[in-house]
Amino acid sequence: MAGAGSGAHPPRVLGFTDLVLFYVVTGISLRWIATAAAAGPSAIVIWIGAMLCFFVPLACAVIELSSRYPQEGGLYIWTRQAFGPLAGFMAGWSYFTSNLPYFPAVFYFDAGNALFIGGESWRHLHDDPAYFMLFSLVALAAITALNIFGLRFAKWMNNVGAVGMWLPALIVIAMGALAWTRFGSATDFSATTMTPSVQIKDMLFWASLTFALSGCEAASFMSGEIKDARRTIPRALIVGGAIIVFCYVVGTVAVLVAMPASEVNTLQGLIQAGAATALKLNMAWVIVPLAILITIGNLGAASGFLGAAARIPFVIGIERSLPPVFGRVHPRWGTPYVALMLQGGLGALFVVLGQLGTGVKGAYDVLVSMGIIAAFIPFALVFLAVIRLQREPAGPEIWRLPGGRVSSTALACLGLVTTLAGILLASMPAADEPNKPLAVAKILGLTAMLLGIGWAIYAASRRRAAREAAFA
Repeated sequence: MAGAGSGAHPPRVLGFTDLVLFYVVTGISLRWIATAAAAGPSAIVIWIGAMLCFFVPLACAVIELSSRYPQEGGLYIWTRQAFGPLAGFMAGWSYFTSNLPYFPAVFYFDAGNALFIGGESWRHLHDDPAYFMLFSLVALAAITALNIFGLRFAKWMNNVGAVGMWLPALIVIAMGALAWTRFGSATDFSATTMTPSVQIKDMLFWASLTFALSGCEAASFMSGEIKDARRTIPRALIVGGAIIVFCYVVGTVAVLVAMPASEVNTLQGLIQAGAATALKLNMAWVIVPLAILITIGNLGAASGFLGAAARIPFVIGIERSLPPVFGRVHPRWGTPYVALMLQGGLGALFVVLGQLGTGVKGAYDVLVSMGIIAAFIPFALVFLAVIRLQREPAGPEIWRLPGGRVSSTALACLGLVTTLAGILLASMPAADEPNKPLAVAKILGLTAMLLGIGWAIYAASRRRAAREAAFA
């Protein structure tokens, strides 16, 4: 594919190792370990359930669909092939917009963890909206600029960020194991405490843990920039997926060994647990390096998602369902710079919108819920696309599960049901939200606004195309 007006295309620069690290940095978000630990030992069972009911079906769907259609565009291409241009556009648009609340949410978490770098002298900022907004805006500008310079540079941010994701988790896990042997666990792990509650107020975070296991779809947006995508994506996803699940489950256990669930702060959970454990073990020196690693890891994750999601308006721009300017690549760096600047600019807007009328934690909860709903809509379409595309023949180059059509359809149905349940749960406000009507209005209203804008843009592009055809 050629960029509109440029005749160029981003080069293939991602190999197997780069892709494994990309999956790790976009698949592990340390904030979800904190969210899970705050719910107590029952989160471990929910992690396992989310892995079986969502992660495995999604990973299998990505492997099969990316081998069927290995070109740039990922789920936009898959849903377009299955259901036509409008469905493809809305899936791509919804996924693209889901990253807008994602960026401020992950930066708010990152800002909270970064406070541990400065020690007690920085802690007074833990509930300062101005600090969190400034941190988010500066970080967003930095990763946008890096991605405009190209994946040959941005991939190093992603790779270093991957280390900043799994290494802190391993450090906390190792310290937690050592503390357990010396002092015992701060949390009781028993059949009773590990049994999930089925009360609605306790089920709300199930959607968050399920959403945490997404990310394996992101690299497929950049398939045109992956070396031998048909072979590299499945192998890298299997390795990266194993690392992701291990870090989430065992990382949650490590946090709960360090402190009771009631003391876990969802904006600082992992570093908070690491600091508490380090002080118990007389290893206070590890706190600042741990905070630096976590800060870098989250920046790498945001950079990876920004680069991947920006390929959606880039591909749609090439196909002229968006103005052709989005299909342009930079004449020097060969990147979809217009799409990247749009992603960064809208992300900055959501930093401001998410904060209006609420505190830091309230803004974080609204942004998380919005991101889940907007991302789960295209996931539902991906699972439906797997079912629909089983009618197409599968050649030897296509990766299939044992059992072929039957097993692919069954797993897609399981993933679809889980995704729809996640959308329903994410629509509800957090139990401790003081202004629940406002929270629901923000979540549903902003989500509807984003989808409505997408439909209006698509309709306008179709009318423009019809007028151009009439005068041709």
